[in-house]
Amino acid sequence: MAQEYKIRTKNPDVFLRVQKGHFATMHSHTNYYIDVTTQKNRLSEAKAVAKEMVRAYQSNTIIDTVICLDGTEVIGALVAEELTEDRFMNLNAHQTVYVLSPEFIGGGQMIFRDNIVPMVQNKHILVIAASVTTGKSALAAIDAIKYYHGHLVGVSAIFATVDECDHIPVHSIFNPNDLGDYQSFAPHRCPMCQKGERLEALVNSYGCSKL
Repeated sequence: MAQEYKIRTKNPDVFLRVQKGHFATMHSHTNYYIDVTTQKNRLSEAKAVAKEMVRAYQSNTIIDTVICLDGTEVIGALVAEELTEDRFMNLNAHQTVYVLSPEFIGGGQMIFRDNIVPMVQNKHILVIAASVTTGKSALAAIDAIKYYHGHLVGVSAIFATVDECDHIPVHSIFNPNDLGDYQSFAPHRCPMCQKGERLEALVNSYGCSKL
């Protein structure tokens, strides 16, 4: 695999680790592996990411519940901490924010158990993801939130290739413009595969496995 390098911002704790090559995700083939492991697990980086994420909701967005995808629970907890500051509004009687990790069943469908439903039903919900590329995981979250009568106010990600999912705005810290030549393809239409270029690794929200 190619050597890893960082795409930096003005904040030294907010950056993107990337490798260029030929990678397979669950839904696509891409020419970049975007590694957000430390952003999800290292406190200083997670705090910096959380502060960036809440910028989009500082004006008048009400958020009662944060739903964490892709193992972003640490970031989600820190986002919730930011959202309980006096400059934000929520409708919970105890002025708190719920932080949830969804459960997935067969076919990638998201569900909430009966004891969790009150934290979703009639709540204003922010979904956090490590990345939103094909948008399938975000769409599963949107469908589940609608089913349980929650009110989705936005989707936030470290990296995203789309600006919206099902007409819901997607706010991201990084996007393909930061990479310059980022590309993603359906597996059966991947030009790298058509040229006979071998896959270098399988990647998902947990990390990568070299082939």
